[in-house]
Amino acid sequence: MSDADWIGKDFYKVLGVSKDATADQIKKAYRKLARANHPDSNPDDSAKHERFKEVAAAYDVVGDAEKRKRYDEIRSMPHGYGAGGAGFDLSDLFGQRSSGGLGDVFGDIFRGGRQQQRSVRPQRGQDVETTATIGFDEALDGVTVSLALSSDAPCSTCAGTGGKPGTRPRVCAECDGAGFVVASMGGAFNLNETCPSCGGRQLVYDEPCPTCLGSGRGRSDRKVQARIPAGVKDGQRIRLRGKGGSGEHGGPPGDLYVTVKVAAHRLYGRSGDNLTLQVPISFDEAVLGGEVRIPVRGGAAVTLKIPPGTPTGRTFRVRGKGATRRDGSRGDLLVTVEVHVPATVDKEARQAVEAYRAATVDAPLRSAMFEEA
Repeated sequence: MSDADWIGKDFYKVLGVSKDATADQIKKAYRKLARANHPDSNPDDSAKHERFKEVAAAYDVVGDAEKRKRYDEIRSMPHGYGAGGAGFDLSDLFGQRSSGGLGDVFGDIFRGGRQQQRSVRPQRGQDVETTATIGFDEALDGVTVSLALSSDAPCSTCAGTGGKPGTRPRVCAECDGAGFVVASMGGAFNLNETCPSCGGRQLVYDEPCPTCLGSGRGRSDRKVQARIPAGVKDGQRIRLRGKGGSGEHGGPPGDLYVTVKVAAHRLYGRSGDNLTLQVPISFDEAVLGGEVRIPVRGGAAVTLKIPPGTPTGRTFRVRGKGATRRDGSRGDLLVTVEVHVPATVDKEARQAVEAYRAATVDAPLRSAMFEEA
């Protein structure tokens, strides 16, 4: 972010005070806004989370006497530069942490002077991935499956705190209980990183949990009933909200993602929302036409009319006999006919075929190929 971007921010307006406000007035305004917008008090309100960040950033500047003086000087300069034309490094202004500033006031509000009582931010649970194999008919009709899951979860001994049961925590000194540290990226750019000392938990214990060795994490083995909707396709990934790993400190659970594998059917195939079916027909049915009864999954058979001269590989559509869509409608059944050639024929059938050959000898099938060649 450039100097001009910082200069354009009115930290006094963010805090709702005048430029001439006293240090006590600024501190009082910050406390009021921090209480009203703190994430611990509004875990599900993202707008207040952003408002809290703005208020904290503003107080970090105008709540410190030295920073406030430098900030006022910069805002009074044309374009934020001195008479000599040298640019002012705003990273000096915003990249420092003052002792007795934001951290102390924050503690006064939420700790009451006792660091051990500081509240910890809720953390969302881990998302979990698994695979479920179901039958072809189950994919078309929908099914409830039981899934055995093993996921990351809070340690059962310390309930995710990372501390030995019976011991008291203290606020992490490295991040001052924020759960993150600010890493300077040069200039006015800063990046928040998870605190390496507390792992983002904000609190640390002098005696770690003997089970998880201070990590606060363990494994959870459980069974979950998952509903697979009708019409699901092979390889489709389904999201089940709130069925993932448990959250920490009152945080919501993660989600469960199920990749569905659908077993093949001996008779039917699948093409999107349509079912496919290969149906053999005899030579005479292909030449002369006829009516062929075909099976329909889960329903009564239907009669398919085969017109005279039907070639092998032609596909017919039977509407509304396919897979169920999300809106409740159904795809179609696509029937592909294949002319069946018998491996052996009796004497009478052979004579009939030879008669057919003799009748069509003057119309060879492959003559056009030689003309094109």
